[in-house]
Amino acid sequence: MDKLETLRQWVKESNSIVFFGGAGVSTESGIPDFRSVDGLYSQKFDYPPETIISHSFYRKNPEYFFRFYREKMLPLGFAPNVTHKLLAQWEQEGKLLAVITQNIDGLHQKAGSKAVYELHGSVLRNYCEKCRKFYPAEFVKNAKGVPYCDCGGIVKPDVVLYEESLNDHTVRKSVQAIAKADLLLVAGTSLTVYPAAGLVNYYRGNRLALLNRDATPYDNQANLVLHRNLGEVFAALSE
Repeated sequence: MDKLETLRQWVKESNSIVFFGGAGVSTESGIPDFRSVDGLYSQKFDYPPETIISHSFYRKNPEYFFRFYREKMLPLGFAPNVTHKLLAQWEQEGKLLAVITQNIDGLHQKAGSKAVYELHGSVLRNYCEKCRKFYPAEFVKNAKGVPYCDCGGIVKPDVVLYEESLNDHTVRKSVQAIAKADLLLVAGTSLTVYPAAGLVNYYRGNRLALLNRDATPYDNQANLVLHRNLGEVFAALSE
């Protein structure tokens, strides 16, 4: 049996699938990832992207942060692709427990998924650091320079910047879901960003499938490794 057939069989037999995904899940919707050849890290800016999207840089130079953020990190107007849609369908069918994502684009929810744990937050949630008033992504996108609330506070995107901690509740729910999974699908992530990558270690089953274009540090721990285009794999699984 080839690897795709094995995966298809596993999906068929599973009732507690957990999907853990990264930037590669959304690249087929047209959103660039960070580490690929044409991703953010290979583009030229005055500072490295890791510096610009760090907490300390945000505090020191909010003007530059928001310029970069609007230009490179505010993925509005994109549509879910076959992977997002099939995961939402599996959830509706009662086969999928949760989606855990490193993405901040909200496309899983747009596709209809309900149990989504966003490790790095979401561009769709923005709040005033002073009075905690909520603002939509469009407010930040259309503001000139630093977006300010009526009360004078800065409106910060609810995304986890470098030097900031992941949300405890989100991590706890992610760990619980992975521990319960009978099939853990890990896709579109390099598994090099911690603490997110370490979540894979909480899986206790024997059906860990890694679906990535490139090799990852966890390939030797997986029960199935597919180095293929994610859209093709999910298109095949949806047939």
